[in-house]
Order: sequence, then structure tokens, then C-alpha cells
Amino acid sequence: MKKPLVTLGLVAAAALAIKLWTGGGAGDGPASEPGLVLDRLWLDRLPASDRDTVNAFAALTSEPLGIFQSASQWKASYELFRYESDGAELRIVFPQTGEKERVRARAWTCKERGMDFCLELSGSSRGVKRYHSRKGWEIGSLADAARTLSRVGSK
Repeated sequence: MKKPLVTLGLVAAAALAIKLWTGGGAGDGPASEPGLVLDRLWLDRLPASDRDTVNAFAALTSEPLGIFQSASQWKASYELFRYESDGAELRIVFPQTGEKERVRARAWTCKERGMDFCLELSGSSRGVKRYHSRKGWEIGSLADAARTLSRVGSK
């Protein structure tokens, strides 16, 4: 299990670094589209400069692994997690500390900040509460995640 965790962390860190280098309410609002939450790169916003810290979230279905990451072009920190999904709820375990959380995810199609999708997470002590994503930021299996995320950085 160590190799997939390291791979996921490195892929997510590389994807966010590429994106940075290229410049690149729970019950209210639009209905949630649960299929949008997983296998997608989520950012709180695009960076304004190489020292601007951006938060990222991703959860993969090919291996039930995910990441919360905070990074600029020069400095990054992240925490990986394992999860089980039950509709709009993610039951998360952070292996480093053994902490467990029940996180409610609500994702929908939106047009905010030049993005195509919005995500709200509630119940998590990590990351931020609201993220955004674009069409084309989908992530497949661990094997092709690097290719997919590299494509994100080139747009």
C-alpha cells in the first residue's frame, strides 16, 4: 500500500506545481451531482503568483485514496487519506494519525471564477470548504493520473 500512497502524493504535488508554473452552503443552492466529486482535481482558486498558496483536493476511485494539499510553486504540504463513499458522504481515515472524519460533499455545475464545477466540503478539519474544477480536470486510475494532470497544466 505504500507505493500507491507515495504515487498519489507525488502525482498531486506535480499536478499542482504544473498548474502553478503555467499560471494556470450545504442544503441550499443547486442540486448536488455526486458523480463530480471523485476522480477530479479540485482547487480553491487559481494562483495569482508563484508564491500564492493554493489548496487542492482529490479522491480517486481506482484506489480509495485522496489528498488535501496546500502549495505554491516553492512550498507545499499535503496529507493523504483513505476513504469509503456512501452517496454524498465520505468516511475518511488519515493513516498518519488514525483520525477519522465524516465529510459531506456537494458538487454541482457552476460558472464561478472561470470554472465549470463547484464543490463544498463540510465536516473536514483539513483543506478549505469550497473548491472549483474545470472540464478536462478528470483523473482516471493511478496509472494514467500523471498524463491527465499534465494535460491540466498545459491549458
